[in-house]
Amino acid sequence: MRSFIRLTDFNISDLLEIFEIAENIDKYPNFLKDKTVVMFFPSNSIRTRVSFEKGIYLLGGQSILFDPATLDKKEDIKDVFGYLQNWADAVVIRHKDINLLDKISTVTDIPVINALTDENHPCEMMSDLYSISKLRSSYLEDEYLFVGAAGNIGKAWKEASEAFGFSLSQCSPSEYAIPDVKHGTNLSKLISGKDIICTDSIPQEILNDFKSYQITKDIMTQANDGAILNPCPPFYRGEEVSENVIDSDFFVGYAFKNNLLRIQQAILIYCLSH
Repeated sequence: MRSFIRLTDFNISDLLEIFEIAENIDKYPNFLKDKTVVMFFPSNSIRTRVSFEKGIYLLGGQSILFDPATLDKKEDIKDVFGYLQNWADAVVIRHKDINLLDKISTVTDIPVINALTDENHPCEMMSDLYSISKLRSSYLEDEYLFVGAAGNIGKAWKEASEAFGFSLSQCSPSEYAIPDVKHGTNLSKLISGKDIICTDSIPQEILNDFKSYQITKDIMTQANDGAILNPCPPFYRGEEVSENVIDSDFFVGYAFKNNLLRIQQAILIYCLSH
């Protein structure tokens, strides 16, 4: 069994195998029958939690939910999971500290699946790339642009580009550059020649620094023909994206995230099968 903590822990054939499982998810009825997946999610998680919980249910499994704060206690994490693995077949964890997930994966025999840390968001990246592959057969040859700060989503796109081998650039003020990613500060210049435009919400304390980096419908017309806008939810109209671009055909749409369910099912199947 394998854990799923970083995309770069896998080669591209592994990741494409997960896509193949997702594509054929109907071949795995009751895969989780008599299995229990313990999930650690905060109360404000919506999309990732709902899609994991429903995906586990549809595969015939049981999910048990805890707050991630349960993991931040005096008891040694080795002892917590020494007992927990008696009853859990896998764990799905949303926690700010990726090092905690690494430690858990070394002290337990069950898969540890990363549902978001301060460093990355591998399930989200897998879902996004799977959905993009349905829209664009050239998705691994396309030019990707991330507009935003060096937070977990920006770092997640960097990790995805390294794992899948596609070209990624970032546009932001220079002090928010992601290390080792092609970077520029001029949005009108940098969006030229790009196919996939990705954004992340901007923390309120630095929002003013990004006032000239909002993705608008006019800005999107400067990208390649057929370019698409993939904002990471929650997005905020009038901040990182304009009202008119979200209401335009550039926006990938809400159904784009529907594949979170089958991709997260596929990740569970892959991890429990290898």
